[in-house]
Amino acid sequence: MSNLHAAHYADAMVRVDAPLIRNEAIAENTHLLRVAAPEIARTFRPGQFVMIRMTGVNAPLIGRAFAIYDVHLGADGQPESIDLIYLRKGALTIPLSEAPVGTMVTVWGPLGNGFDDRPCDRLIMAVGGIGQTPMLAAGRDATERGWAQNVELIYGARRASLLAGVEDFRSAGFDVTTCTDDGSEGRTARVPDVLADRLTEIQTESPDTRIRVITCGPEIMMEKSAEVCERLGVDCQVSMETPMACGIGICFSCVAKVKQDDGEWDYKRTCVEGPIFDACKIVWD
Repeated sequence: MSNLHAAHYADAMVRVDAPLIRNEAIAENTHLLRVAAPEIARTFRPGQFVMIRMTGVNAPLIGRAFAIYDVHLGADGQPESIDLIYLRKGALTIPLSEAPVGTMVTVWGPLGNGFDDRPCDRLIMAVGGIGQTPMLAAGRDATERGWAQNVELIYGARRASLLAGVEDFRSAGFDVTTCTDDGSEGRTARVPDVLADRLTEIQTESPDTRIRVITCGPEIMMEKSAEVCERLGVDCQVSMETPMACGIGICFSCVAKVKQDDGEWDYKRTCVEGPIFDACKIVWD
């Protein structure tokens, strides 16, 4: 077998030119985009992502990777559109944020792997910054398919105005704990500290509870959250946000250091071997 073999090559992806059916600000510099892409909505697994670019526009030339936030059903009950959340900050996302409904975008996916559905009693989603983007669908999948009995979200940001989509998680029935660096909403704390307190509380009250953590956000936040989980013996998966250029495994711009079975590490492409990895396998720089 080739050393470049990956389990999640983009063989099943589709590429579509699709209209925007929603594009609006939901928090400070944060927008929600809805794309009519049933071909992707029907095959997507929570944790996967798509690449997107403006149709017929050559600047920027490469697409951008967006995690799939949610899937919406049509009148026939079948998936018909996907929601993406993004920060307005770059050569693609600034003009994208100004694009009116009906604008055509080119989307290809779904790409990468998804979160494992390993059974647990309680699933805790620990996120920071824009890291909530793969989590709404993951939490819904956990409750709808029954691989988690209870789901909760720990969500941190620098300030309250940057918290995006909180009510979506509450409406889905998930317990939500927020924290901010400046204390403008929720606890004045960082996500790993809140996670450590919550895990300790659960383990003290119900030692037999099977807990899983999935985390996404700034790398230092994921690293510290992974350390908390390792110290407390809790299963943890991370959704890596390594910058991508192609999304299909050919450019090697998105590599992460991942431990191998022999104890050594090797570079793995986040787009085809990830973006979801067991936290214990990541070599954090």
